[in-house]
Amino acid sequence: MNNDTLIPHLGVVTDIRIDTPDVKTFRVVSPEGGKVFEHMPGQCAMLSIPGVGEAMFSITSSPTNTEFMEFSIKKCGCLTDWLHLMDVGQQITIRGPYGNAFPVETELKGKDLLFIAGGIGLAPLRSVINYVRDKRENYGSVQIVYGSRSKDDLVDYQEIINEWMADDGIEVNLTIDNPQEGWEGHVGFVPNFVKELEPSTSKTVLVCGPPIMIKFTLAGLKELGFEETQVYTTMELRMKCGVGKCGRCNIGDKYVCKDGPVFRYDKLAELPNEY
Repeated sequence: MNNDTLIPHLGVVTDIRIDTPDVKTFRVVSPEGGKVFEHMPGQCAMLSIPGVGEAMFSITSSPTNTEFMEFSIKKCGCLTDWLHLMDVGQQITIRGPYGNAFPVETELKGKDLLFIAGGIGLAPLRSVINYVRDKRENYGSVQIVYGSRSKDDLVDYQEIINEWMADDGIEVNLTIDNPQEGWEGHVGFVPNFVKELEPSTSKTVLVCGPPIMIKFTLAGLKELGFEETQVYTTMELRMKCGVGKCGRCNIGDKYVCKDGPVFRYDKLAELPNEY
């Protein structure tokens, strides 16, 4: 952390995309144009509406995008209610980046990658996926397993269909929890779908979603023969101040906002079960 991360910057909302009934993606630029600051995949930013509140959100756009930053935000509280009422052209304050990043330039480089996401959990992984797509020569094969309650709840669905599925070397597997009229794809929960697909145990795994999904997905990966050292996840619940001062995200001797939010699972497994 440096002092710049504590200074709020103005951001202008230039586009708002409705992804699902309760998720919108906000495109933000600085008043002069371009990104408010640089970041790496997996890092977060503090968004604020003065007089309403502030909260930490994943930066869902890739660092390779030099024109804007994006945030996919689920409507689930006071601040997010206000954000969902915003119009294009309105201003917010933004500070960051906070936390560590997925090791895209070290441990993940040259590896075959398996992304597993559930619901809004795709948002933090979208930054990594598009980073890998833009630097395709640095990585092996890419497999994406993504599921949600229904087709209508799949975040970034048009991008997945029109862009990710069209890329060479990228396999996309979608599922929804229950049968739905007009849906011809897989039906079932993400952890079971992963076991059905039987991905190669040579892959490095990045997983994000509801805690119960992550729990059963990790158990399924172990059944398939994956080691804890092959799995990375991101934990953003309880993050508040972003600088390790409030203690809200403390687990054992770690602060999620400073030591995370990205953790390799074997390191996470060493911590107390307090999350």
